[in-house]
Amino acid sequence: MEEITYTEAVLQEYKVGMGSFSEKLPEVARTFHAFTEASFAEGALDQKQKQLIALAISVYAHNEHCIVYHTKGCLDNGSTEEEMMEAIGVAAALGGGSAMSQGVTVLQDALEDFRTSMQ
Repeated sequence: MEEITYTEAVLQEYKVGMGSFSEKLPEVARTFHAFTEASFAEGALDQKQKQLIALAISVYAHNEHCIVYHTKGCLDNGSTEEEMMEAIGVAAALGGGSAMSQGVTVLQDALEDFRTSMQ
């Protein structure tokens, strides 16, 4: 029996899931696919740039299926490993920056509110 790779398994799992979803909610699936296609159409940004953005967002969102899908999209559109790693670096900076900004603002405000209300 031929073994499949990790990425093949992830993409197949998504394909099966979308097939099942499409059977149950065909109009939602059709609309989702149309929206996605429109979002990735050539415009001011080319498809390579859009795939790099999608990869970075996928990493930031911890979305394994999208990471695999958009890694392939990046490769299919000519992205280099260096370009993909730079996109991941931006996602990491944003992820760390997001945690820091929430910690120094929302957390601080919540602590102050709780301290005040508990006195």
